[in-house]
Amino acid sequence: MAYFVPINNKEMVRHKTTAVHKGKMAFDAKINNHAVVVDTVEAGGGDNTGPNAKPLMLVALAGCVGMEMVPILNKMRMEFSDFSVEADAELTDEHPRVYASIKLIVTIKIDESNRARFENALHLSLDKYCGVYAMMSKVAPITKEIVYL
Repeated sequence: MAYFVPINNKEMVRHKTTAVHKGKMAFDAKINNHAVVVDTVEAGGGDNTGPNAKPLMLVALAGCVGMEMVPILNKMRMEFSDFSVEADAELTDEHPRVYASIKLIVTIKIDESNRARFENALHLSLDKYCGVYAMMSKVAPITKEIVYL
């Protein structure tokens, strides 16, 4: 549920989620009115009824980049299709296992004449609007690759 807390006469948007243990390694998480099951078999004892928690961070990253890109591309009146954002990360060997590096692979079908504009829009999305990218880039290097179809 998002709620607001006044700070310096401004309202701050907050996010809150609760993960409730459902047995073994599974948790039911509520995000706004959406349910997400988090589970793992990696730590032993789980039934793999949902994704592990760390890959959900990659979902947040890829989703944030994509959701920031679409309105920019629409505002630029740039026609596109087959748009996807993949996040591929490598974990460290030592505990706590964290992402050592992350690679974003942005795939899109656009007119060749719009490629430079698209690349500018991508940089704008990453450097100005995507808060998940801003947070995650502080803890792991993120590289980018564009695949044009």
